[in-house]
Parts: sequence; structure tokens; C-alpha cells
Amino acid sequence: MDAALRLSPDEKRLAVSRLDTQAGSADIWLIDLARNTPSRFTFDPANEGNSIWSPDGSRLVFFSNRDGVSSNLYQRLSSGAGNDEVLLKSADPKTPHDWSPDGKFILYGVLSPKGASDIWLLPLFGDQKPTPFIQTEFSESQARFSPDGRWVAYTSNESGQFQVYVQSFPSSGGKWQVSTNGGAQPQWRRDGKELFYLAPDRKLMAVETNGTGQMFVAGAPRPLFDAHVNNIFPATAYYAVTGDGQRFVVNTIVGESAPVPFTIVMNWTAGLKR
Repeated sequence: MDAALRLSPDEKRLAVSRLDTQAGSADIWLIDLARNTPSRFTFDPANEGNSIWSPDGSRLVFFSNRDGVSSNLYQRLSSGAGNDEVLLKSADPKTPHDWSPDGKFILYGVLSPKGASDIWLLPLFGDQKPTPFIQTEFSESQARFSPDGRWVAYTSNESGQFQVYVQSFPSSGGKWQVSTNGGAQPQWRRDGKELFYLAPDRKLMAVETNGTGQMFVAGAPRPLFDAHVNNIFPATAYYAVTGDGQRFVVNTIVGESAPVPFTIVMNWTAGLKR
């Protein structure tokens, strides 16, 4: 399982999915970035991964297949206190994508019987009944809320190639393509004025955006650096970016040796400046 990276809202901790090669299963670990010290967060013998932080950083939602073949959504206090709590169970395989800035919704992916992925919405209030957000014959995944909660960036292969799109939230029919030559794993800058993604050549790209009005406007994509990631298309996140868009943590391929299950990123405080 590839390491999925999620930076906490205060940018002090990094949630990482770590594969135990001996046990043959994955768990979530939290890295204290100031001290470069990891601590295990989940302990079930099943697979856990793709964790997302609540807007205040107090909780993590993640998937687990501890109930059988299908993966369900669980949550836990990020302090590690208490037990894992079931958030959503159903027969379909699921993976969490993002938590809305107001804390009211969770976007998650569902694998359809035909093998395509759809994006669903789980409200955390009322009857908490899930509803489809983007459901087509194609595969949509990697959904991310904009910082103001008015837009959702995601990937889709509806054109025959995976591209990054932005759609209004709640959905009003508006949709805009952001990437030009393929793209995946979109992430926003904290002010919503820039969107990052990985291109098929594994370059990390940046696009200036303007979503203050009713229409979403995206500029021309420009490359920032070679990310050297293993793959850009799984429903995980191979990089994390600080709110100011100036520092990145990237799960990169190191040399030609066999991949190791876990690597702590050093010199985080120095980071990568643009």
C-alpha cells in the first residue's frame, strides 16, 4: 500500500499510511514534524488508511476493512484517546477524500460494481444519509473542498484521460477543467487562489484560481518541480502542501532500490521555497 500523506490543519503533524510487510496490513501513523518522530495511530490487524483531518484537527476519519472485504469509514480523536468509532458502513468499498471547512460534510469515494469510482457526500448532521455528489459512467476521485467550501476539485477520466476539474458546491451544474495535459491529486492553497496537482510526467503543477464569483476561473498550469512519485492516479495523496503553498512533503522514489514502507521527511522546517 502506498503512503497517503495528510498534513494536519495546524501543520504540526503528518498522517501517513504505513505498510507492515511482515503482517501484510497497513496502519496509520502520525509524524510530529518538529521532532521527526512517528507514533502509531491505528492498531487493528486489518488495513487502515487514507486518513483525513477534521477542520479543527481534533479527529481523523479513515477507511478500514476490518469488517470483511468492503472498506468502511471510521473516526477517532487525533490525540489517540478513546476507541475507533464507526462512521459509515455499507456493502460498497469506500475511501474518504476530504472534510468540508465548516465540518458539516465528508466527501468520500465509492467503487461501483462496474469498477468505476464515484464521489459521495456524507452529511454529519440530521439523518446523516449519504447522497451521490458526482456519479457517472466514468471514474471520479481525489475530491478536495476549496478553503471557502464553495468548490470541489477532483479528477475524472471522462475525456479519456484523467484531468483535474472543479465543480461548484453545492452542485449547481457548473464545472471547469483545470489541468490541460492530464492531472491528478488536486490540493488547494489556504486562500483558495492557487490549486496544485500532479501531471502525468510527475511534475507538481500550480494553477492560479479565482472562485470569488459565480464562475470559476483558472489560469495556465505551470510546473514547480519534479515530484518523483511512484504513481499519480490512485485515490491517495502522494504529497502534502502547507497553507501558504511554500513547502511540500512528497512521498518520492529514492534511487532504484526496493521501496521501503515508511520514510520520515527531514528538514521540514526549511522545506521547499518557491
